[in-house]
Amino acid sequence: MQRNRTGWIAFGIVLILLLILGASMIGSYNNLATASENIDSKWSQVENNLQRRADLIPNLVATVKGYTAHEQEIFEAIADARSRLIGANTVEEAARANNELSGALNRLLVISEAYPTLKADQNFIALQDELAGTENRIATARKDYNDAVQSYNTRIKRFPLNIIAGMFGYERREYFQADEGSQEVPNVEF
Repeated sequence: MQRNRTGWIAFGIVLILLLILGASMIGSYNNLATASENIDSKWSQVENNLQRRADLIPNLVATVKGYTAHEQEIFEAIADARSRLIGANTVEEAARANNELSGALNRLLVISEAYPTLKADQNFIALQDELAGTENRIATARKDYNDAVQSYNTRIKRFPLNIIAGMFGYERREYFQADEGSQEVPNVEF
């Protein structure tokens, strides 16, 4: 009788440990799923703001074109970079296209300095303000996205979540980073 009772106690302890382990795995999996969805949500905000900027650009270019018809190269660079940004499929492609577009827009805004009547145009001023606000939104969305990626990447590297992440296919996510040299001010010559 004593032996039978000891067997049931051992069985009960093993069962409790398995339940605790299973609950821990379920909780860990759910945490990883939540973190992954958070990254996707933050990325959609980055894309939303990049799209807002892409939508503002044709209006800005049209306003500037009336004053600076001979600056065709910059208009083409903006159009090409905008197309690449809209067609980007990965974070890396979006970051590269975003940097190209930012550089082309900076050159466009520098050129506007040479046209005092353009600088005074109300449409141009309003578009420039909208673009500046959008750039701030993009910077905030990129920071939020990168913070979410950093938190997630840290989680999947730490024990024991690294085992669970590996079991369920959770992999490292990419940061939205600026290309090398994108911090340099573009050289614009008149």
